[in-house]
Amino acid sequence: MTDLLNPVERTALLTAALRAAESQRDDRLYEDPYAAKLAGDAGPALLAEVRDATFPPGRPRSLPSSPDYNAIRTRFFDEFLRGAVQDPEMTQVVLAPAGMDSRAYRMRWPDHVRYFEVDRPAVLAYKEERLRGDTPQVSRRAVGVDLTADDWESQLVAAGYDPALPSTWLIEGLLYYVPEPDTHHVLERVAAVLAPGSRIAADLVNAAALTLPQMRGLLDLFAGWGCPWVFGTDEPEALFDRYGFDVEATQPGEPGADFGRWPDPVPARDVKDVRRVFFVHGQRR
Repeated sequence: MTDLLNPVERTALLTAALRAAESQRDDRLYEDPYAAKLAGDAGPALLAEVRDATFPPGRPRSLPSSPDYNAIRTRFFDEFLRGAVQDPEMTQVVLAPAGMDSRAYRMRWPDHVRYFEVDRPAVLAYKEERLRGDTPQVSRRAVGVDLTADDWESQLVAAGYDPALPSTWLIEGLLYYVPEPDTHHVLERVAAVLAPGSRIAADLVNAAALTLPQMRGLLDLFAGWGCPWVFGTDEPEALFDRYGFDVEATQPGEPGADFGRWPDPVPARDVKDVRRVFFVHGQRR
């Protein structure tokens, strides 16, 4: 079924392979018993290419460490979601896109939560096949639709989502691949179905991460797969503020986003021409 996934969709298999590898570490930041099953054979092959580019033999690493980054990102957003649903009025969680994420299966959720996984039909079909026989630990609703489609909001509502109630959204591993005009359009439409007090989180890179010479090895790899990185911003707070969100942007390695695993210096925000990743998290006004 992996042949039915387009290049961007296939990156979800890479993420699953990274989570499977993390789950085998003695110092793991989380445990994902479903990741290897979701990664299949294609995920480890993609991961091997990333490792070859990131850790070249006989030369120092110049690219960000994808295994450490992914582990920190997963743990950071795990904690964000856990914190959000402690509020008994937070009854809706939306992962968009859901990819090969297994949080519905591997995490414990309060009984009041309805959990929506939004992704393209081919991704959800692959996932359903790989997890056949496994039971989620939450009321999970799969919504097979593209976030750039004209009617994804109506399909989400048809699955039981109520825009009038608070919700928590996680937009993980997507915005690198979305051209800037489409990013604005997606955020505008997401904001329109979030009630005040709803929570949101996402990951972004900065603009320099798309052009720096030392990033070429990773950028060329993704471009060669057919899924180039096309969007980054140096002002993530302003991007989300434009659509009614009050957010913070935390870099891996900063307090709350380190977990003893980030291997590189964290440059101050006023330093130019360095690569950055941001974990954006906050609320709808």
